[in-house]
Amino acid sequence: MKAARTFIHVLVAIVVLVAAWQSVVVFGGYEPSLLPSPRSVGKAIMKLLADGTLLVHLKVSLFRFVTGYVSASISAIVIGLILGRLLWLWGFVDPVVQLIRPVSPIAWSPFIVLWFGIGDAPAIVIIFLAAFFPVLLSTVSALRKVDPIYLKVAQNFEISRYHLLTKIIFPAVFPFIANGLHIAVGTSWIFLVSGEMVGTQSGLGYMIVDARNQLRLDLVLAGIIFIGLCGLLLDRSIRLLERWINRQWGITRDV
Repeated sequence: MKAARTFIHVLVAIVVLVAAWQSVVVFGGYEPSLLPSPRSVGKAIMKLLADGTLLVHLKVSLFRFVTGYVSASISAIVIGLILGRLLWLWGFVDPVVQLIRPVSPIAWSPFIVLWFGIGDAPAIVIIFLAAFFPVLLSTVSALRKVDPIYLKVAQNFEISRYHLLTKIIFPAVFPFIANGLHIAVGTSWIFLVSGEMVGTQSGLGYMIVDARNQLRLDLVLAGIIFIGLCGLLLDRSIRLLERWINRQWGITRDV
């Protein structure tokens, strides 16, 4: 029942969006070269699917995203758990993190290209930078919110540090870490596309730039639509993973 209701909401939202788009095209008097109609973009989507262009670029982008996002998330969680337990050390690291974090990963692109060359590596590094800091900060912040009673009980039962971390601390902080994972999905996917626009010869970002250079705005909009759909699916995948992990720990709250 809930799935059917969600499907109806999504379907209505898409219909309204396409109707508004068509209305702007018709009543706004835009030339097709400035704002393609939904019909022309639909044809462009079918073309990209038929000749395999979309699949080729999509596979490359997903490989870069998964590599950068997963490596950043694992690194940030591990480092965050350590720094969250060693607050005296976090006092020294925090100013450095707060100095680097606001800098857009794209700002580092000249150095990244010089250090890592052209290809997959620069895009993966940009994704890593975009995903690392949200997960790190959410992990450290979550450690501070752990109920001290949990730690006292563990100390009374003389639980080892490993089991303290894996059986008590990590399950307690995971719902907060999940918020950072959600944020990191959006930011890293955005910067993946940006990185592919400046340092690669493949991927969804490159496909959009190539279509723009050909003055094919229908292909540009087709690429934008697929980027949005992929971002939505990736976010939903993280939510499903979070629900599965919560069920393993007996946490039944909906997320």
